[in-house]
Amino acid sequence: MDSQVMVALALSLVGGFSTSLGALIVIVNQAPNLKMLGLLQGFAAGLMLSISFLDLAHNAMNSIGFLKGNLWFFAGVVFFAMVANFIPEPTHFQHSEVKSKKKNGDEGGKDMVKKHRRQVFFSGIITAIGISLHNFPEGMAVFLGSMKGLRVGLNLALAIALHNIPEGVAVALPIYFATQSKWQAFKLATLSGFAEPLGVVIVAYLFPRSLNPEILEGLLGSVGGVMAFLTLHEMLPLAFDYVGHKQAVKAVFFGMAFMSASLYFLQLSIPEDIGL
Repeated sequence: MDSQVMVALALSLVGGFSTSLGALIVIVNQAPNLKMLGLLQGFAAGLMLSISFLDLAHNAMNSIGFLKGNLWFFAGVVFFAMVANFIPEPTHFQHSEVKSKKKNGDEGGKDMVKKHRRQVFFSGIITAIGISLHNFPEGMAVFLGSMKGLRVGLNLALAIALHNIPEGVAVALPIYFATQSKWQAFKLATLSGFAEPLGVVIVAYLFPRSLNPEILEGLLGSVGGVMAFLTLHEMLPLAFDYVGHKQAVKAVFFGMAFMSASLYFLQLSIPEDIGL
């Protein structure tokens, strides 16, 4: 397998295994700190927005022109909007809901919990399917970023990995509540993350090894559109729900500042012959 594909695969595995980290938070803690998850989601949103607008879209417009760059960017937005329309919305199950049901009376609470176990399990399966389908194009994004250069691939992988931790929680929490099995919760969350490296493997065999530079820049502009839509459609609303608007917005700008600094230092530290 080509070394470029191996790098992309390794980077996507980091993102994939981040869902496993989210599952570990659930099975170790049982009641994850939602405020911390919200701040993490806001931080990851800042990383993603910075990559989308200040790196991918910016480079596409500089390389292939303002009009073509914008057309590719919004093609990515429309593509992922259509994909999201057919994907079940992830259910971010809150552990506090279970506690409140138990407090409403021992017997009644137990009956209520039993009654909802199957429903919660089904919601966990739907969430796992939805997140798997979301992770697949993220793997494609990491592959295309890695074709451009190590810096772009690393930045995308870092942002997506942070984004995937709360997704692992979203899968593991309802499964663990419904089955009382730590292994089932961990397994399903991990499997949903493996859609990301699968996306790398499939797209590596669909795309020619030497893409036209203009097409590659256009595709990366589209990746910027996909990342921007994903951030505004999913990540920011979740951060707002968990920590409120003020804290989430602070986390977003902190993430953007962090990514801007990382772009600068990566340019200084990574040799030019790697292909940045």
